Amino acid sequence: QLQASGGGLVQPGGSLRLSCAASGSNFGGYSVGWFRQAPGKEREFIGASIRWNSNPTYADSVKGRFTISRDNAKKTVDLQMNSLKPEDTAVYYCAASQRIIYSDLRRPTRYHYWGQGTQVTVSS
Repeated sequence: QLQASGGGLVQPGGSLRLSCAASGSNFGGYSVGWFRQAPGKEREFIGASIRWNSNPTYADSVKGRFTISRDNAKKTVDLQMNSLKPEDTAVYYCAASQRIIYSDLRRPTRYHYWGQGTQVTVSS
């Protein structure tokens, strides 16, 4: 199971840190992705922490502003979001899959487990 937390209301230019906590064993063997979905829009890939790999991958829309960090001992994958913009407003989800290839990381349908989502609102 996955649980995302840390969402809230923040002003443009501000920061938030989301956390995805997992239960179960062999957490290091799972790739964990972050997605977001704004009203009326499709679920959008933000970035992913690849299993056993220390280098996350990011969507161009967030590269340089968002950072993913992983702690296998704590079974968490965090999403640090800086320089937030109103267009970052969405429900943010984390997802995990044990068997996912690199080219499929951006596809929501390739993830087997999903957290419940946490709302991020960027507004003045």
